[in-house]
Amino acid sequence: MSTAVHRPDPDAELIGVLRGRSLRVTSPRLVIHRLLRDRDRHVTADEVRDAVAETLPGISLPTVYATLELFEELGIVRRVQAGGGAVRYDPRIDTHHHTVCRSCGRVEDFDGSDALQTALMDAEAGARRDGFAADGAAVVLSGLCADCRAAS
Repeated sequence: MSTAVHRPDPDAELIGVLRGRSLRVTSPRLVIHRLLRDRDRHVTADEVRDAVAETLPGISLPTVYATLELFEELGIVRRVQAGGGAVRYDPRIDTHHHTVCRSCGRVEDFDGSDALQTALMDAEAGARRDGFAADGAAVVLSGLCADCRAAS
């Protein structure tokens, strides 16, 4: 006798969040969410559109941007402004920082030290004293990744 293994519905969390905010559950939202979960890396809106085009023929870039911006508001992704390049969306939403390769554009996560976290908290506190309401702080380090350093 075999026992069926019950696996949680990977869309259930998103559906719950959307319905909890009285937002519609749509195919683009579900498909883009699945892509972000499965890729588990920083992506641009263009990369998202290209990756979901077969599943969602005719999806427009504005729809992708609107969905990613909604996901940012819902706390599902973080927007990463990595220098002069395209905005990237990060499915990892906990506190962390990024490195950006100035040659190939690769964006990678890194966890900061306790000293860095303390410095950022001090900076946020200073901003609050000046009347600025900071949403958070993160560090973006630019330079060359190991692959680009090895190639030069």
